[in-house]
Amino acid sequence: MSFDSLADDWVVWSDEGEKAVLAFRPDVFDGDEFPAPCLPTIYLTRGQRDRRPGSRRVGADWYVTLALEPEITREADAYEDREGAVAGAVALAEAFATGEIDYRDLYQVPRPDYFERLDELTGRGN
Repeated sequence: MSFDSLADDWVVWSDEGEKAVLAFRPDVFDGDEFPAPCLPTIYLTRGQRDRRPGSRRVGADWYVTLALEPEITREADAYEDREGAVAGAVALAEAFATGEIDYRDLYQVPRPDYFERLDELTGRGN
């Protein structure tokens, strides 16, 4: 399984065997239209990601985590192997790109203006 069927709005930022990073619309999360730290990102890692940026606890399982900001993440989905995790990451990217993920629930402090603009990118505003 590879990222060949990844939704058009997502790009493979990096793929290093035990870690892959997918980014949503990096063309608009450039600091002008949308703040760069808010770039929606999917991390596929062997082992659970740690709270500290760039760190993780290596284990046998594979994890897929959606991050909307450095401190705003969706609970990770666990998989037994990389192939399953890649399929899970592709499905999560598709669900996000088509507005099926309710990212509002991940925020403790609502950001209505940002949500409205993100809704436009993901088709939720239609």
